[in-house]
Amino acid sequence: MTPLASLALASAAFVGSHFAMSHPLRAGMVARLGERGFLGVYSLVSFATLGWMVHAFRPAHAGAPYLWDPGNAGWIVGTLLLWLGTILFVGSLRRNPSFPTGGAAATHIGDPTGVFRITRHPMLWGFLLWAVTHTIVAPTPPGLVLVAAIGILSLGGMLAQDANKERLVGAPWKEWEARTSLVPFGRGLASPGAFALIGGTVLFLFATFAHGAIGAGPWRWLG
Repeated sequence: MTPLASLALASAAFVGSHFAMSHPLRAGMVARLGERGFLGVYSLVSFATLGWMVHAFRPAHAGAPYLWDPGNAGWIVGTLLLWLGTILFVGSLRRNPSFPTGGAAATHIGDPTGVFRITRHPMLWGFLLWAVTHTIVAPTPPGLVLVAAIGILSLGGMLAQDANKERLVGAPWKEWEARTSLVPFGRGLASPGAFALIGGTVLFLFATFAHGAIGAGPWRWLG
């Protein structure tokens, strides 16, 4: 098996296991293992398949050619998208109604605040914008396989999560959908709030600085 084929297989396992355990297999697994047991198995499988992807990516990426030159314009667009994605991700870590509730059914979801005024799926949009950014600035064949997996998981996860929450939560989630947008800024411009803006910017600067010699983000022009 070629390194690229191994990466594709690992990526399929990562995405497929997420979708399978999050939806068709979830009820049966929770019934047998309990909520905590399910989360433990879910986490174990997720980290195992993610580790497989990382392990398979390294040999596939070594010496891989760029399919196009992103140019300065591509780096500028990618930098801005990644910054927005990081802000959305950090903001999603507070008051997120999508997080597991330990089996307790939600009876009310308050008005959207912070990044949830931008989109009701800020974490998944953060991952999706990361994938789009890397598609623009690092378009190697193994890179595109990796970001395709992240993109499919993110976009599919938004749609599947809404359908699952409508079934499990019912009216409160449908009301939440009516007050929020799937697409960022679909209900107009909105501020992400200080927590997301400051925390996301700090994480963005740290993560792009950690790319070192690649010169990612603003460091590409400041280095």
